[in-house]
Amino acid sequence: MRLLIVEDNADLAAWLAKALRQTQYTVDIAADGLDAEHMLHLAAYSAVILDLSLPKLDGMTVLKQLRRAGNKVPVIILTANASLEGRVAGLDSGADDYLAKPFEIAELEARIRAVIRRGHDVAAPQIVVGDLVLDGKTRQFSLRGQPLQLTPREHAVLEHLIMKAGATVTKASLSEGVFGFDDVADASAIEIYVHRLRKKLEGSSIQIVTLRGLGYLLRHV
Repeated sequence: MRLLIVEDNADLAAWLAKALRQTQYTVDIAADGLDAEHMLHLAAYSAVILDLSLPKLDGMTVLKQLRRAGNKVPVIILTANASLEGRVAGLDSGADDYLAKPFEIAELEARIRAVIRRGHDVAAPQIVVGDLVLDGKTRQFSLRGQPLQLTPREHAVLEHLIMKAGATVTKASLSEGVFGFDDVADASAIEIYVHRLRKKLEGSSIQIVTLRGLGYLLRHV
C-alpha cells in the first residue's frame, strides 16, 4: 500500500513517514500543494493524508481539484482547525475522514485502514481467500492458521493482490503500490517478489497466476 503525506511541517512529515513505513506502508511526502498535485498525477495511492494549511496551494484546493478530476483516492484531512464548520467543509469537498492535530499515530493508522477498506468495498475486518487471511486491524497475513513470514516488499505485493483477489493486477500497478519515488527498483523486482511469494504459498489453496501480457491474479483453487 502506497500513501502520500502532504504536510509542510518537515519534522511532522518525517515522523509520520517513519511510523507508517514501520507498519509496512510505502510512503511519499509532498511539502506543498503544488508538489502534491504533481505526485498525484504521477502515481496511484491507496490513501492521502492531507494537511489543509499548505504553501503554494492550500489543502482544500488540492482536494477539490482532485475530486474534480475524478480521482477517488481516499483522503484523510489533518488540521489544527477542529471546528465543526471546518470538518463539514472538508467532508463536503470530498474528504473521507478528518483528524485534528495533535493525534495519536495508532488512531491515524486505524483511520487509514478503514478508508482503504471502504475504498476497496471491503467491510469485514478480515479478507479471506482460501487458506490465506489478511487481518484488517493488524495488516498481518496468516496461512492455514499460522503467521506468514514476509519481507516488507513481499507483504506489499501480496496485500495489493489480495485486495483485488480474483481480478487481474498489472505489473505496473504492483510496482506503483510497492515502490516510492525515492526507491530504486529493478525492472524485474516484481517478478522476483512474486516468485518468492509462490514459494511461501506452496502447498496451500492459493495461487498467484501469471497472465502473460496482462499481469497477475491471486486465486483460490
